[in-house]
Amino acid sequence: MKRVDRRVALLRGVNVGTAKRVQMADLRKVFEELGYDDVRTLLNSGNVVFTARTAASRDHVTCVQKAIADRLGIRSRVVVLTRQEVADAVAANPLASVADNPSRLLILACADACGIAQLEPLLKQRWSPEALALGTRVAYLWCARGIGVSRLWDVVNRAIGDGGTARNIATMNRLLTLLNE
Repeated sequence: MKRVDRRVALLRGVNVGTAKRVQMADLRKVFEELGYDDVRTLLNSGNVVFTARTAASRDHVTCVQKAIADRLGIRSRVVVLTRQEVADAVAANPLASVADNPSRLLILACADACGIAQLEPLLKQRWSPEALALGTRVAYLWCARGIGVSRLWDVVNRAIGDGGTARNIATMNRLLTLLNE
């Protein structure tokens, strides 16, 4: 019997400004052609929830990145999280008590543990009124005045490069709801 895993793929930089424009219907089709089931997208920013029927381990990231490049002509870093990883990231949010606007509280999902390690030196800096906290595979960023003017976001984004992608807590909660369906 095959194991069924619910996952989310987060594409970095899709449909931000005029670069990397992707129709969500086209993105869903790519995932379906790769053999994934129950493919759903959320918003227009590269959030794809899918079910992977895996008899053996499969490198979802490489498979999806290559298919998107080949079929849609878009190069985008992809981070894949399991349902449990999303649930843990949302539940463990250490900045919930200071964040009063869900659109300004980001969860940065890193491609691997090296991404988090790159951010560790930033914990030594003072960011007030902003805040940074690190989890196992995610970082939490409170951008108090907004992402567009956040010094913390700028520094984290430079440090991580394309090694991760961020979503606000409201989006992560919506993704978790889809993952649980």
